[in-house]
Amino acid sequence: MSTESGEAMNIHARKQALRQSIIAAREKLPAPERLRLSRAVVGAICDLTEYRRAQTVLGYLNFGSELAAELWVQKALADGKRVLLPRVNRASKHLDIYKVQDLHQDVAPGAWGIREPVVDRCIKEEALGTVDFILLPGVAFTREGVRLGYGGGFYDKLLAQMPHQPTLVAGAYALQVVQEIPRENTDRNVGWLVTEDETIRCNLGRE
Repeated sequence: MSTESGEAMNIHARKQALRQSIIAAREKLPAPERLRLSRAVVGAICDLTEYRRAQTVLGYLNFGSELAAELWVQKALADGKRVLLPRVNRASKHLDIYKVQDLHQDVAPGAWGIREPVVDRCIKEEALGTVDFILLPGVAFTREGVRLGYGGGFYDKLLAQMPHQPTLVAGAYALQVVQEIPRENTDRNVGWLVTEDETIRCNLGRE
């Protein structure tokens, strides 16, 4: 085994251990507490000037013990934003992006039980350059903006397709903020990290 491949395996193992630790801590939060914290986080995200100025926003729909991002999606729709949501393309292992207008009719459980846009009800978004603002999911984050996802690399591939640099924001419970996350060359930083306690303007290394 080469030194390079050994290092990659070590990074992967460290990331997986951190994922398991943070998800376990997140799942210990009672559902009413997760909802209370999510409302505080979503309110702070919507207070960002970058959000207020944005016309086209890309978000996600939560599952399990994640931050209730659907609250943010509902607010963005109510605010008259053009709202986009991802759908996993299992063939290409990429995310396809669709415009949604109604969370009751336009989405349904898809890959891994995560709610996704219904293809025959939503318009696929081809012009990714129109996206002003992205709310990214993740398991853990550093104050410098390093993001630990779920390991599929879907969002890193999506961001690599973007012809521009939209505002990248992560909403998280404070317990998801850690000192350090192992980095890989394909990883992208977020520009803002918002928790129930604070709104952090991150150091932009690889946004």
